Amino acid sequence: MSDLKIKVRGLKKAFGPKQVLNGVDLDVPRGKSLVVIGGSGSGKSVLIKCILGLIEPDAGSIEIDGQEVVGMKAAEREDIMRKFGMLFQGSALFDSLPVWENVAFGLIAGRGMARAAAKEVALRKLAAVGLGPEVGELYPAELSGGMQKRVSLARAIAVEPEIIFFDEPTTGLDPIMAQVINELIVKCVQSLGATALSITHDMHSLRAIADQAAMIYEGRIIWAGDAKTIDHSGNAHVEQFVLGRAEGPIRMPVRPL
Repeated sequence: MSDLKIKVRGLKKAFGPKQVLNGVDLDVPRGKSLVVIGGSGSGKSVLIKCILGLIEPDAGSIEIDGQEVVGMKAAEREDIMRKFGMLFQGSALFDSLPVWENVAFGLIAGRGMARAAAKEVALRKLAAVGLGPEVGELYPAELSGGMQKRVSLARAIAVEPEIIFFDEPTTGLDPIMAQVINELIVKCVQSLGATALSITHDMHSLRAIADQAAMIYEGRIIWAGDAKTIDHSGNAHVEQFVLGRAEGPIRMPVRPL
């Protein structure tokens, strides 16, 4: 069995004249948490959507457990999708469903589990992220942003996935709640023995949840390594991003006033 859970090679994706991914190579080790950092528009979200199968790349290879998934037929891809859990940037909860049913959605709709059994699982997963059974009866609109994020995490782990994707998991949260979410992510991923792939621009989140790190810039991975070494990467782009400097090789397009 390969040490890689996900292997990406030469991935390209353009939207009209805009080349978003321009030959991405990325290794996600089995059972590890890899965080991809990069600025807005660097291709982070497109990369994760390609791996999830939500976007078809123009070229390149994506292997999951050694199986090529680019160009895979929909029926075959269903088996691959069963390995995935996802925490979306905006939580993406269903407003019309109570919290427990949001958490149990994949179990009921995707796995055909009976509602009563799915509710039991949902309440256990809510407890795992620090939310009591009474929260399960509420609706998303009744929750704070931090609680919604925890519900989204509970939903991501409800199907006990082999791979969990985190899309900007701490965006919009205050520093204390962001750290709560980071700690819950580590706890949940470790308890499942899952592989995690996250995208973020939040260095605090990277330091809290990552075993491995990589940086994407202009559609390519320009650095990858142990997360603990990111402060000494020797890469000018990474150094500028990590330190949040305005001056450096990364230029933000700014129009004069």
